[in-house]
Amino acid sequence: MTDIVHTFAGNPLDRGDALRRDADWLSAAERDSASRYLPMWRLNVLIEDGDTHRLGWLPPERIAGLGLSEPPVFLGLDRDGPRFAQNVSVVEEPARDLDLPPRFRFEDSRAAGMVLPVRDAGILAQSRSQLAWHERHGYCSVCGTPSTPARGGHVRVCPNCGAQHFPRTDPVAIMLISDGDRCLLGQAAGRLARMRMYSALAGFIDQGESIEEAVRREVREEAGVEVGAVRYHSSQPWPFPSSLMIGCHGEALTTDIRIDPVEMADVRWFARDEARRALAGEHPTLNVPGPMAIAHHLIRAWVERA
Repeated sequence: MTDIVHTFAGNPLDRGDALRRDADWLSAAERDSASRYLPMWRLNVLIEDGDTHRLGWLPPERIAGLGLSEPPVFLGLDRDGPRFAQNVSVVEEPARDLDLPPRFRFEDSRAAGMVLPVRDAGILAQSRSQLAWHERHGYCSVCGTPSTPARGGHVRVCPNCGAQHFPRTDPVAIMLISDGDRCLLGQAAGRLARMRMYSALAGFIDQGESIEEAVRREVREEAGVEVGAVRYHSSQPWPFPSSLMIGCHGEALTTDIRIDPVEMADVRWFARDEARRALAGEHPTLNVPGPMAIAHHLIRAWVERA
């Protein structure tokens, strides 16, 4: 089976693990005229509008004059040189202070992921996840001392106790459960309920829990349905702030639904034809996620398997 490259996957950069351990090389690369910076302002990404949308890379001199206290994050290398992400949120008027060309603008990262090419969306995912982590983890969780970035932003080190802190990725199981020609879709309390959208059930994987165990537990907790066989489908980085969506299909052992009213607004069985029409935007009441989301592809794979 050909791998599915979801939105926010497909990052083409060589992440250069050995290079980021070389402080002298990193220092020189930050000033290299071949290097390019991807600024993010309040976690919105700089994009360039044209015939197609693409990431808005800037040369080092556009960043150097801003007087930023936080160093850039080294993303990796492409064939043209080093690539960095830079948080510029302290700047009040980024378009003016960065002297942006007319076609450059900051865009919400989720919206940008819908219009960028696959490779650019993958770089965006890495950039947003790492910069968001630095924003939230400025202090040592061992002793509370302000920590400092090292290794090109891939670790924070405590100057007091020496503890090292690494960026985290939170694994999430997302699963489409089927019972013959029916699939189980839910409407989570909150955003999905407000959008009147149904999606695959999902939840964070607990410590000491396998993917299969997480699938069965989450479905039992959210819908009261017992699940038997579980099959892996594909995965998707989700940089809001930094999750890995692990997509699975599962087979129901029971069919009676007992929802958790705290977590879920509704859970229902839908016929295969209903799901097919929803994917095409032709169902009068059933709305499902679009192609940007792994849930869309889990539903589509099940529909097309018939």
